[in-house]
Amino acid sequence: MSTATLTIDLTALADNWRALDRKTQCETGAVVKADGYGLGAAQVGKTLAKAGARKFFVAQAEEGLALRDALGPGPEINVFSGHMAGDAEVIRGAALTPMINSTDQLLRQMEALPGHPFGIQLDSGMNRLGMEPAEWAALRDIVLAQRPTLVMSHLACSDAPEHPTNAAQLKCFQDMTHGIDAPRSLSATGGILLGADYHFDVTRPGIGLYGGRPFKDARPVVTLDIPVIQTRELAAGECVGYGDSWTAQGPTVVATVSGGYADGLLRAIGKTPGRAGFYHEGQRLPILGRVSMDLITVDVTALSEVPDTLRLIGEAQGVDDLADWADTIGYEILTSLSARYARYYQG
Repeated sequence: MSTATLTIDLTALADNWRALDRKTQCETGAVVKADGYGLGAAQVGKTLAKAGARKFFVAQAEEGLALRDALGPGPEINVFSGHMAGDAEVIRGAALTPMINSTDQLLRQMEALPGHPFGIQLDSGMNRLGMEPAEWAALRDIVLAQRPTLVMSHLACSDAPEHPTNAAQLKCFQDMTHGIDAPRSLSATGGILLGADYHFDVTRPGIGLYGGRPFKDARPVVTLDIPVIQTRELAAGECVGYGDSWTAQGPTVVATVSGGYADGLLRAIGKTPGRAGFYHEGQRLPILGRVSMDLITVDVTALSEVPDTLRLIGEAQGVDDLADWADTIGYEILTSLSARYARYYQG
């Protein structure tokens, strides 16, 4: 079989949620947008619900509908994009809670779904989603009279603890929500790690659940094993791959594995010679030449016997290592992992 195997450790996922929950004295939700960060929202959601999560967050109403089908009635499913035109039927039918971002969305919600639960998203300085301070000041009394389920904002720089924007956003959020009796939420994974001042009533961990930075104590959730299709022996001076981008300096055994940028293994991970690699039984094996659409070449000279598969993601290196090689972030690596992989859930 030439299909790579993506193994998702649901026990590790649940353990990461519990570890983040223990860092606060408030309720801990879970962000499962983008199909559970690429790992399957149904499986991820059910695992986290069993662990104790009762508030879930998705990006779009359609994601909320799919998650409701998986979770059934009970857990609260919040939609970051709010109430978009055409969403009313889905919001009502799936019992979703839109996070209202603007005056237009508030009017749409009140006209189409009077009495239906909703939350509010405030812009505390990220300038992305949410009501700005002046807009919120004009609508605050009207909104609070409707008893929103949650008032939230989002931190722009929480992965950099010393960044001054964190304190500025905290103060802005405190000022905008002073005196309200609705539950408040400011922090995702990075905000949880900033400390109790940022926790409020609900936290919304995302990337930390899936084993990514900035949660350094996270258990790895993803393992990716890629089959070896062919091996060959190169003499000094022979080249590998497109553009002859790597040249053997001496006798080299090369394995070609069945994965590439069509599988979410970004072409950029191979751009710096010697930086990226696979693993087998603790032995690091450098990637040679360019990552192509379906194939990657690997130096396996150090192995006495070439195995059937080589490991790219696992205990020895995680999604953030791949991200570093490609000058991106672990979020992009996770959400790019291919539908071609054979997926196995354990735990």
